[in-house]
Amino acid sequence: MRDTPGRRMTVHGNDIYFEEAGGGGTWVVFESGAGAGRTLWDRVVPLLRNDARTVVYDRAGRGRSAAPAAPQSIDDMAATLVALVEALAPDRLILVGHSMGGLIVRRAAETLSPAGLVLLDPTPENAPTYDIWAPTAKKTDRILAVQQALSHYPPLMRLLTRSYGRKFPADTYATMLSEDFTPADLARTRHEIAAVAAAIDEFRSRPPQPPKSGITVLSSTSAARYQARNLDTLREYQRRYAEQVGAHFEDADCQHIIPAEQPEQVAAAIARLVNS
Repeated sequence: MRDTPGRRMTVHGNDIYFEEAGGGGTWVVFESGAGAGRTLWDRVVPLLRNDARTVVYDRAGRGRSAAPAAPQSIDDMAATLVALVEALAPDRLILVGHSMGGLIVRRAAETLSPAGLVLLDPTPENAPTYDIWAPTAKKTDRILAVQQALSHYPPLMRLLTRSYGRKFPADTYATMLSEDFTPADLARTRHEIAAVAAAIDEFRSRPPQPPKSGITVLSSTSAARYQARNLDTLREYQRRYAEQVGAHFEDADCQHIIPAEQPEQVAAAIARLVNS
């Protein structure tokens, strides 16, 4: 198990657990994708120790953060992120979001006006993939429900999540098994997937206004077999978003978990904004 010191703070009515590292005048706050907590960034954070002060945290109900009083929408998650940043990071700020976390940081950026955004395989709400997303969300929920039942048997979860064991350090993976792949945390993941499905129409009708600062989008070039049929479409709409907001677009030669598979590329994209 990883042994990284952290602390708690009540923000936006939620008891949130977070970890800080590094130093300097720029704060980098990370937002994980659905089903992931602060440990998603374990391969990225050490690479930034000389460039910035970093903050990783568990969303309400994930990992070591307390469960919220009710299921959270994407806007609720963004409001918690805003409150956390306002309490912790009074200076220059860069927000980093992976997958669903891209929706959260884009909405939060409207209030926070960060000095930069780094979006890793962000959910592109305008992609036609999401025109009929409800059936896919239901199918995903059924799969997660099965995993939730199986998570009562740790050896089975270790087998099902062995790809994470290959991508992350052993102590990180052990923590993930105890925090992200338990019955309670898989239930939270199901709520998060539902929150994405509910947010698509809202983001299409009321897209977040981009900050007047540097934005970088990293897009994975490959996908697991069950995700491959949507890869080209998602990449195209990630590229379109980058063009629309004047962002720098980069290919990431990996699958979806970019923070684990290309941590050096992620850290370099952040460092460029820190030093700009």
